[in-house]
Amino acid sequence: MSKSEKSIAVIGAGITGITSAYSLMQRGFKVTVFDRNRYAAMETSYANGGQLSASNAEVWNKWSTVFKGMKWMFAPGAPLLINPAPSFHKYSWMTEFMAAIPHYEKNTIETVRLAIAAREHLKSHAAKEGFDFDCEDRGILHVFTDPAEFESAKKVNGLLAKGGLERHAISADEARKIEPAIQTDISGACFTPSDFTGDIHSYSVGLSEACERQGVIFNYRCNIKDIDHQGDSIDVSWTDKDNAKFSENFDNIVICAGVGSRKLADMLGDRVNIYPVKGYSITVNLTNEESQKAAPWVSLLDDEAKLVVSRLGKDRLRIAGTAEFNGYNLNIRDDRIKPITKWCERFFPSVSTKNVVPWAGLRPMMPNMLPKVGPGKKPGVFYNTGHGHLGWTLSAATAEIVSEQALLAMQAGS
Repeated sequence: MSKSEKSIAVIGAGITGITSAYSLMQRGFKVTVFDRNRYAAMETSYANGGQLSASNAEVWNKWSTVFKGMKWMFAPGAPLLINPAPSFHKYSWMTEFMAAIPHYEKNTIETVRLAIAAREHLKSHAAKEGFDFDCEDRGILHVFTDPAEFESAKKVNGLLAKGGLERHAISADEARKIEPAIQTDISGACFTPSDFTGDIHSYSVGLSEACERQGVIFNYRCNIKDIDHQGDSIDVSWTDKDNAKFSENFDNIVICAGVGSRKLADMLGDRVNIYPVKGYSITVNLTNEESQKAAPWVSLLDDEAKLVVSRLGKDRLRIAGTAEFNGYNLNIRDDRIKPITKWCERFFPSVSTKNVVPWAGLRPMMPNMLPKVGPGKKPGVFYNTGHGHLGWTLSAATAEIVSEQALLAMQAGS
């Protein structure tokens, strides 16, 4: 491979890795993607809530979040659950989380701007490459059962507006006109008409296939063993599914490995303090006509329960959320799934929950709630990771940013 081909390795084939690969390919890079799974988007990008939600861009760095976490620590079904067992990684992350509280407003505005920028890229990629991802362009309703939470949300609307987003407060009756499927009492809602939803897994697979058709190389079932920076190039060493050893040299590398990014960053001399924040989802299979009619088409977000709802085509309803600080485990806990199912039954009592598929994924979250996007300490090293609960929402914008940075670095060095 000649240097003029501008070779680049992308580590990770989730939504950030695939959008990065696509953006890099469009800029003339020779792209090779590595992932430890058999297919694209098999971990955190598999069954998330489905919302492309600039309206959910408010960062969590507030004292109220800290106090809620302390209150809920020993309540298994709580929206936010923290395992109190000692862990240097967890407590160092929480210390940095609290240190970012003074930047709550600035970071929220920045996140909103990224989310708005990502929208058109996501839609244009799908349109250009001709794949479907169950997109529902109907806006997002934030519903509130607690009047005090509703009043707080109205204040947040002003902050989101500073980032360029229209989210306005509406009455409970107006909310039901937008989504008649809501069958429980609510105090009010906030509506964001420009937000939309879709199936992240279908999107990632569709875009990965488009990349492959246009020359991107995918190495699946790979375990990265070492990344050795050579000064003007980077050696990536890995083993395949048969434990055979391989190594290849690249001009550049982009780390998009979700919760695995912290370990890979260590190999490259960078500190990327990502913590795995577990989220849960259920996919309600709408197997009869009554359930299909009773399920919502407009996406919802219940701020109090910390749950989001998205319709994925005629026969699927995705409900996802909660946050669990419990290390690198993917155990699906029944005491975390049951509250989500009960929420569905309360809001949509005519939807059958006989056929429900549970799932858990680890969100790669930085302490300041902003993704790590940009160069590392060493030349040719870049990051596009740490998007937390907004990977689907932000990925297309951050992919453009990191790809442009990589191109400018290559041009400066040529």
